[in-house]
Amino acid sequence: MAEDFSLDLEELRHLESIAKRPRVLSIISSEIQNLEKVKLSEDVSVPTPQPAAPTPAPAPTPTPTLTPAPSSTTVLSKPGLQYVTLSSFSWNQDNEKIKIYVFLEGVEQEKVETVLKPMSIDIKFHDVQGKNYRCAIPKLHKKIVPEKSKVLVKPTKVIITLFKESKGNWLDLHFKEDKLKPNLDKEKDPMAGIMDLMKNMYEEGDEDMKRTIAKAWTDARSGKTAGPS
Repeated sequence: MAEDFSLDLEELRHLESIAKRPRVLSIISSEIQNLEKVKLSEDVSVPTPQPAAPTPAPAPTPTPTLTPAPSSTTVLSKPGLQYVTLSSFSWNQDNEKIKIYVFLEGVEQEKVETVLKPMSIDIKFHDVQGKNYRCAIPKLHKKIVPEKSKVLVKPTKVIITLFKESKGNWLDLHFKEDKLKPNLDKEKDPMAGIMDLMKNMYEEGDEDMKRTIAKAWTDARSGKTAGPS
């Protein structure tokens, strides 16, 4: 039985080393932890008889373990779980990052489920004094860098650090529509729409397309016009 567990664990660790999707990594990691717990209980409850002349087995080759990025989930939510929404928290910022402070005691790092995306965050705290809590912002004021952002658990609070994609000051954590934007668009130079279209075509086109658009763009900015030859 112990040998079967060892083989299962070895194969799961191999799968973990080649998996790339954060959710797949989380599922495999969870299954590895479950098997290790079962194997440990088997080892404690059922002593393995020692052979008279044991032959040492070759040590297994260590398998590298991939650590999920900060934007991946570390705990899988179970269907039907109820969450208390944390709508009250404090935050501050500097030119490069945002720090959100959630004042909650009894949080365990391994029971935090973190989903960070460029324009949203969803963080769940499981089994905190018998309850589950959730802190989510469905649409942030501006984009963040999920790979650099992180969640740190302290004894009396949780600190969520979000790195800004573009340096600068945020007026709010939540996205807000600019009410002046429609009026500005009406007064926009008609040529601006054409220039935006050319820019999109340049970014998505092949090398020939880029050369053609670059020449047309340069001619338009310098005021050149096609004339009779």
